[in-house]
Amino acid sequence: MLDRTSINWTGPMPAVVTPFAADLSIDEEAFAANIDRMLAHGATGIIAAGCTGEFWALSMAERARLCALTVGAVAGRGPAIIGAGAIRPEEAIEVSHAAKEAGADAVLVMPPYFVELTRREMVSYFEQVDAGSALPVVLYNIHRRPGNAITPEIASELADLDKVVAIKESSSDWTNFHQTLLAVRDRIRVFCGPSSVYGVAATLSGADGLIDCFPNVWAPGCLDLWYATKAGRMDEAWALQQVGHELTSLFTSGARTLYPATKAAMETLGFSAGPPRPPLRPLDGAPLHELTQEVRRLLGGRADAAA
Repeated sequence: MLDRTSINWTGPMPAVVTPFAADLSIDEEAFAANIDRMLAHGATGIIAAGCTGEFWALSMAERARLCALTVGAVAGRGPAIIGAGAIRPEEAIEVSHAAKEAGADAVLVMPPYFVELTRREMVSYFEQVDAGSALPVVLYNIHRRPGNAITPEIASELADLDKVVAIKESSSDWTNFHQTLLAVRDRIRVFCGPSSVYGVAATLSGADGLIDCFPNVWAPGCLDLWYATKAGRMDEAWALQQVGHELTSLFTSGARTLYPATKAAMETLGFSAGPPRPPLRPLDGAPLHELTQEVRRLLGGRADAAA
């Protein structure tokens, strides 16, 4: 049986975008370059093909390809964790086998989306995935996306499954995060999702690490939030947290949503991200103009020059 002692993962591990070319094919060179940039700035691992990676817009063959690309780009510099979001447990299990074949370290598994589940159905889903997974499982609570929440009580039950080693708690609800941390940290590792919102507080409370999309735009700053807090450089840490709050608000307001805004900001700063895939659309008009102006104001040019 696996648990938190089966792994040594800690620190900031970005959830990376999947860059697309103009024809919406995967831009493999840009994907690898972004991972290399994250690791060079202090990332301790990489999460690919998750929500930020637009997994819902990828075919199974493309998801398998991203497994290989991720492992190749990480090149042993940290864990390569692959998103296995799916409605059917069989599909999540299929992703886990593709990820293992590529040499990945774990799969990130969210609850099924669209269908409304009872607690028993939720637990049953994860029991099936756990039993069939070829790799360790990182639970993923982001209830606003699938519509099904991993509550602290459910997290505690799932923490006892054979292959579950960690949870990414991305509820954006501090109470839910903290109660989950207290409920499971003795058995599995706990990673804070919205580190741009309360990463400092999560780190101070004992989170094992941070998993966030903002390093795609804001590195090393978002990664340094972890390191500054752990080193006790609290003035720096709280200043970085303030930037995170402002970026979060910017990316999720004014007719903007998180994933198209993330890609638009990357392009603004000179990092290849390409457009999102439909049904998402690239930002344009006033929402893009405002984002461009504010990103440049907040980060002072290229994100890799801002701390």
